[in-house]
Amino acid sequence: GLEQAFCNLKFRQNVNNPARADVFNPQAGRINTVDSNTLPILDFLQLSAQHVVLYKNAILGPRWNLNAHSALYVTRGEGRVQVVGDEGNAVFDDVVQRGQILVVPQGFAVVLRKRREGLVVELKNSDNAVTSPIAGKTSVLNAIPVDVLATAYDISKPEAFKLKNGRRQEIEVFRPFQSRDEKERERFSIV
Repeated sequence: GLEQAFCNLKFRQNVNNPARADVFNPQAGRINTVDSNTLPILDFLQLSAQHVVLYKNAILGPRWNLNAHSALYVTRGEGRVQVVGDEGNAVFDDVVQRGQILVVPQGFAVVLRKRREGLVVELKNSDNAVTSPIAGKTSVLNAIPVDVLATAYDISKPEAFKLKNGRRQEIEVFRPFQSRDEKERERFSIV
């Protein structure tokens, strides 16, 4: 019974394989996720993990965990992390560096911007943690009409439009912001 189940379980998974990335942005980085679907032993341990590789100045977009607390461990580089509590108050806004761990409670929003290229490992206390992005292509904001966003956040319609569509083509890992000059050069670049 149980002994046979454990003997047949897979105990190891390479989370540093770019070819198996769950999210990839060639200008920003990638995310590899390991949960009980890819490594069944994690079901017994009630754990999952994400290996995040961010390029210089890239952003791990704002998101929150629906069903898990998480511990972010910086394995290389440094970056600024902002955490917002469930009542909208900033509870953490500081730089984290290699070797530091930051615990983010379930339901708290977090965003990370790497100053230098680096790696982050995020451990979660659920074998199938569900993360909800607040910005980007898969954000819930994409389904909400601009008028509703403007009213809900007490902002103008142009601001609501920008909030809704600012990173619409990216998923979870965002390229660095560009200056206006860089955008103009890119727009008129032939090469």
